[in-house]
Amino acid sequence: MDRSLAPDSQLTLGPDEVRRITLRAQGFLGAEGRRGGVAGMLHRLGGVQLDTISVLARSHELVAYARLGAVPREKIERAYWHPRTPTTFEYWAHAACILPLAEWPCYAFRRRSFRARGLRWHEVPEQTCGEVLARLRSDGPLTTTDLGGAKAGGEWWDWSEVKIAVEWLLDIGEVACVRRTGWRRVYDLPERVVPAEYLNTELSDEECLARLAGVAGRALGVVTQADLTDYHRLNRLSASGTERADRIGKAAAAAGLVPVTLAGAGRGGADLSGWADPAALEQAPRGRHRTTLLSPFDSLVWDRKRTERMFGFSHSLEAYVPAPKRVHGYFAMPLLTGGRLAGRVDPVRQGSTLVARKVSLERASAAEPMAEALREAASWVGCTDVQLGHVSPPEHAPRLHAALAAT
Repeated sequence: MDRSLAPDSQLTLGPDEVRRITLRAQGFLGAEGRRGGVAGMLHRLGGVQLDTISVLARSHELVAYARLGAVPREKIERAYWHPRTPTTFEYWAHAACILPLAEWPCYAFRRRSFRARGLRWHEVPEQTCGEVLARLRSDGPLTTTDLGGAKAGGEWWDWSEVKIAVEWLLDIGEVACVRRTGWRRVYDLPERVVPAEYLNTELSDEECLARLAGVAGRALGVVTQADLTDYHRLNRLSASGTERADRIGKAAAAAGLVPVTLAGAGRGGADLSGWADPAALEQAPRGRHRTTLLSPFDSLVWDRKRTERMFGFSHSLEAYVPAPKRVHGYFAMPLLTGGRLAGRVDPVRQGSTLVARKVSLERASAAEPMAEALREAASWVGCTDVQLGHVSPPEHAPRLHAALAAT
């Protein structure tokens, strides 16, 4: 695909083209998304979100599975948190994310922002911070349990002073987390685990933003200002929206992203201005589409408005919605097939059976790919059977049952 442009022209991309470029960039179209395994995937995405919910598996495992297929879960964990030589760290990006260790310098702007504010939602116990650092120097690396416990005795958010202190130190970069054990963060001093070439690189805020704009641009292929803002949650950059837009635009230019027009992507079918990764424009996005279930925390569907714009698909997490008010279920996983989002399933493991508690299909022809995705996911997590619960709309249930029986 020849994407060369005259100096005074700007490329216009249609909705189908934008969607295919994004699917390729995200690792769902063609073979590129499988190169380098989990480490290569993390580098391309720039970050993988963490979450405590575990239904089929934890979200960071599901993100790798969706792109790479049935990689053993233990291998995925080892790739994220290398037991000997750290290659990742955990920090606040789109949310709490696993990030390539090479991106440590890019988050200096956020560490400085936390320090300037002086707190997140807890008052910081300065004396306890000193005690935590002293323990890490003498005894580290340590978990919160090793340091004295995470809870003060009440609900899960009722943190102990030790927990408040160590999380604050993580926020401002005086502590680092490069692995977990038993789902607990293991804290250490940055000078022990972050290579000096990263630790000693001090970027200005604008340099950080430019690098992160490049990460988001490569990870999504084509982006609007809202996309660049959302990918790393940069909405607090400035007091005014105009100033923030200006900073994002300058960051996109500094990252080398190419200005493009997204045809019909705005409200009422209006065109939107955006940027593209120049490498994504050099080659037509061809190859085989993945058929798979997505974590609700997958970066392909992080932004609800973007998901609606690109796929015509309304997606939200209902885990924290009271059960009677849920529409699609506790942990509804979107079905990706043929480059489209074609349904959802709320799964759970019961012994050796994957139970699809609620299945929602956008169209009848989604029954076969849903059956394929359910069988593959079941096999990956060690289930030997798939059981269907409620199917919506109900007239698609016979076709889905038949498709499952045939797989």
